[in-house]
Amino acid sequence: MTGESLSASRDEIMEKERRVREFLTTQKLDALVLTTQANFSWFTCGGYNFVATASDVGAASILITPGEKYILSDNIESPRLLEEEIGSQGFKFVTYKWWKSSLADEVARLAKGNIGADTPIQGTRLVAGDVAALRYSLTPQEVQRYRWLGQSTSQCMASSCQKVKPGMTEYQIAGLLSEELMARGIIPNLILVATDERAEKYRHPIPTDKQMRRYAMVVTCARKWGLIVSMTRIVHFGRISNELRRKHDAVIQVDAELISATRPGQTVGHIFRRCVDAYARLGFDGEWQFHHQGGATGYAGRDYRARPGDQTIVQPNQAFAWNPSIAGTKSEDTIIALRDHTEIISAPGDWPMIDVWVDGQKISRPDILRM
Repeated sequence: MTGESLSASRDEIMEKERRVREFLTTQKLDALVLTTQANFSWFTCGGYNFVATASDVGAASILITPGEKYILSDNIESPRLLEEEIGSQGFKFVTYKWWKSSLADEVARLAKGNIGADTPIQGTRLVAGDVAALRYSLTPQEVQRYRWLGQSTSQCMASSCQKVKPGMTEYQIAGLLSEELMARGIIPNLILVATDERAEKYRHPIPTDKQMRRYAMVVTCARKWGLIVSMTRIVHFGRISNELRRKHDAVIQVDAELISATRPGQTVGHIFRRCVDAYARLGFDGEWQFHHQGGATGYAGRDYRARPGDQTIVQPNQAFAWNPSIAGTKSEDTIIALRDHTEIISAPGDWPMIDVWVDGQKISRPDILRM
């Protein structure tokens, strides 16, 4: 049971309905269908419509018209959605027999005219990119849920990393983190693990049966209520080499520059420029070209990745996850650009930290955990 969706506040429900119905007007639509996991969880204030966690497309949909909102699902999913996911949010439930009808049939029966959708459905217009922007500015209730998720994910990461031992395989290390997350009802959308030389070679290291000798980089994108927290931590046994120390000190400085620059009203291109300049100033010019630097997040691992010259404007209460990397190390947490400050919601409480000064403010970033 997701919990939050069953007790969603009236203010949050009304705000999301307002945004969608304003979208219908501006896009000249008579109805909108939401089927992706991200949009379903957003509009239902934390409900789940998935069966397979790895699929972007859920097993139930939402149909919103100027006067009504429906949950459309086959007879397999409908009871669970009503009892465990949606609660009394004012939806009309439309259940169809899985062998007799289809989502496209039910949409055509309930709505006429110009219909938008976030996935390809016969008779609709695909508006996925435009719909995503409706999620960017988080409501106060979403910020509170996100804070819980950030702290809980951070605690799971610290606890699992402290159990890592030389000789463990990357699969076993990933299993430690997965167990910690699932025990709290948090879904590990992604777990990457690289040990020793694999951390130097690969920026997206899916776990293997390689055994760890000295150190491990552990990465996760963890989800609850549809919201996703991204973070990276490094654990090391024995003396940290001068080269790794130099790289990690540099990458947390780049990360601090990105965090400091992420403010409502700022362009993503300006933030990205700060990142590129920091790499060069710290002796790693061009390192940013070997991996994306992160971007906006929330109900997707990244709603969009930052790129040079990007004129997209940071929205109030918008979440970002920056992930600057230098071969062998990375710095990553999830932040929210609040109106008066930027908050690191996944800041670790049980982890060694390094204070970095940027623009006259102190930003604490995770150090390498030495065991």
